[in-house]
Amino acid sequence: MTRSTTDEAAAPPLPSPKERRRLREAKSLSEDQVAAAVGVTRATVRSWETGRTSPRGRKRALYAKLIAPEPAAPPAPTTAPAPAVPAAVPAVPAAVPAAIVEAAPETPAAPPAEAADAETETDAEAQAQAPAGSTGERPSSPAEAFDELYARTAPGLVRQTYLLTGRRALARESVERAFELAWQRWPEVAVDRDPAGWVRAAAYEYAMSPWHRLRRTHRHADAPPTDPGKRALFDALLDLPPAYRRTLLLYDGVGLDLPETAAETEASTPAAAGRLMTARAAVAERLPELTAAASPAEQSALLHDRLGGLARAEHVPVPQPARAVRTGSENKARLWTRAAVAGVALLIAVTGLTLHTAPTHYEPPISPAERVGGVPPRGGPQKLTAQDLKLQKSLSEQLAHGPERLVPQPR
Repeated sequence: MTRSTTDEAAAPPLPSPKERRRLREAKSLSEDQVAAAVGVTRATVRSWETGRTSPRGRKRALYAKLIAPEPAAPPAPTTAPAPAVPAAVPAVPAAVPAAIVEAAPETPAAPPAEAADAETETDAEAQAQAPAGSTGERPSSPAEAFDELYARTAPGLVRQTYLLTGRRALARESVERAFELAWQRWPEVAVDRDPAGWVRAAAYEYAMSPWHRLRRTHRHADAPPTDPGKRALFDALLDLPPAYRRTLLLYDGVGLDLPETAAETEASTPAAAGRLMTARAAVAERLPELTAAASPAEQSALLHDRLGGLARAEHVPVPQPARAVRTGSENKARLWTRAAVAGVALLIAVTGLTLHTAPTHYEPPISPAERVGGVPPRGGPQKLTAQDLKLQKSLSEQLAHGPERLVPQPR
């Protein structure tokens, strides 16, 4: 076993990314303070809290010790009788339910429905985490667990995405795309603390992609509602920047608290609070009843009801059955796998052909013929003129017979 593996095994376990953020804020620590204490950058701390990466080795131990909750103080000894404990204590819901998830008609009693949904989610998580054989019921298969999550959250998630984008077809496509991605990564999504939140984040990210502006079908928003009040709210939502619109929808529409809203939008808690206040002020200019509310809590409740009524009043298309989504996800995964295999095979074939046809030694290229100018004339004896020939002849005749010349004689 290597040293890194030993260090990771000996390091204390870390909570979930959302819990890391909550523990840091509970200790009133900023991202810069945590980064300075651990010896990393602020972006690294934010990456740890969003779940993109996780610390390792010595930094993991320092980070776990830094955000660890304070141990509870032991109760002081007393001789007085202990107070009576109630027979049943309501459990804290594991995840905040979506307020626009239900397809039932609009009702003012939202908290009981949310509590029932939270208990349902808590029971589903408890059954998923319970070992096989601990209960009398047969453990559900991955497909059944996926179908249950899809049936419970997909219709409401389409309505939420419609409020986020103002496009019905894009809302349905985004939700189906998010669930296809969730089925491809189901082992990771199934053990997530909030599977519905995982799918919601994926659907929102896909729906808010700026590349949809290049598509002709999603270039413009759908027709607004005919009711004046709902139309004013619809126009006010679409006039908000995407980040502000998403923050308002998560906090006042879905019902998440401020730290979870900030974590899902990948922003700090003060930044999320500022976006929320700015978005509320912009919507209040269109809706006078929000300005007349006495407190922020009343504004949130009123805006919650108005968003829910707008989502349920519009005729949003129903998503495909869960089986069709799973089949489409598997077909896409199979298609991408075959495309990757074909690409690798093509690359290997082209590489082999190149190696087979490539020359084994260097052959210098033959330069093309060119006409060369400016070369000096060729040197050597020139052609003799008539006068030169006459002189040459006379000299040759007088060479042996002239008195002024000495001809060497052989010995």
